Amino acid sequence: MQEYISKQQQILRPAGQIYAAMSRFDNLTPALADKVEQWHADEEHCSFKVKGFTVRLRMSERVEPKHIKIEADEAGAPFDFAFWIQLHEVSQSDTRIRLVLHADLNMMMRMMLGGKIREGLDKAVETLAASFNAAPVF
Repeated sequence: MQEYISKQQQILRPAGQIYAAMSRFDNLTPALADKVEQWHADEEHCSFKVKGFTVRLRMSERVEPKHIKIEADEAGAPFDFAFWIQLHEVSQSDTRIRLVLHADLNMMMRMMLGGKIREGLDKAVETLAASFNAAPVF
């Protein structure tokens, strides 16, 4: 599996508050329901459609307030992967967040998507940090 790591971003909130908001898929419904097709979520699982593919995810590991691990659920993605949200609390009002993707991509997919995956992770972590820094946590 290849590893792709986002840059680290600062969120001006306690890690526990960020963890509480992100450790349940149903908490993400307000932010994601209108961004993807057929969004369905409960605490442990979610599914949605992207470019005609149905993706099914599950929360596979949680260590409060340090990290959340998400994996494909029952052939719920076109390739095997594990996605980590890592939180490091520097102080009560300063948490650093990083996204890590472990993906099992063939050589052709690595060449075509490798740089785009890292760019996507960087954009996603920037958006997450900006959202948490700008608005109250749901």
